[in-house]
Amino acid sequence: MKLSLVLAAEQKSQDVTDWAARVGWVVGLLLVIALVYWLMREGWKWRGTLQGDLPELPQAPAEPGTPILTMSGRYHGSTTAGQWLDRIVAHGLGTRSRVELTLTDQGVSVVRPGARDFFIPAAELRGARLDKGIAGKVLAEGGLLVITWQLGEKLLDSGFRSDHAAEHTAWVDALTELSGGPSEAAAPSHDTEGSR
Repeated sequence: MKLSLVLAAEQKSQDVTDWAARVGWVVGLLLVIALVYWLMREGWKWRGTLQGDLPELPQAPAEPGTPILTMSGRYHGSTTAGQWLDRIVAHGLGTRSRVELTLTDQGVSVVRPGARDFFIPAAELRGARLDKGIAGKVLAEGGLLVITWQLGEKLLDSGFRSDHAAEHTAWVDALTELSGGPSEAAAPSHDTEGSR
């Protein structure tokens, strides 16, 4: 009897879970995540405000002409020309999406399901090249078609990746010929962040 009382006294009940503390930690973590998301969103909007001086995106003409080349793939974004990390977000240019590109004598039609379409007039083309990265997207060497073009006073690089990467070289050649510029098919180095 005495032994069973001693054993019973030595046995402790299992600690009770402190639900209030756990709920407090979960709520605190959710608030931190919400704050980070809100700050990222505000930064994106602030960048768009800073780029508000960009003119409206050109729209495709009613009669765009006979297609020279077409391509299906992905639009990865636009940056200030020569600065592969300086993303342009104004007018929806920062939104990644599927894309259908059509090249005619009048320019490049960029159709983006779920995002804003635009047109790059032939007169505004400044060249094209193969590259490996743009605005947070890095691919294999030469895995990205980059079109350099003029929007108002700003020179932009827009990055595209075809569903069939072998098409990129034909696009570089055709765009270079249309823009009247020298071929830049070789990808520049991205050894330093923010510059080429």
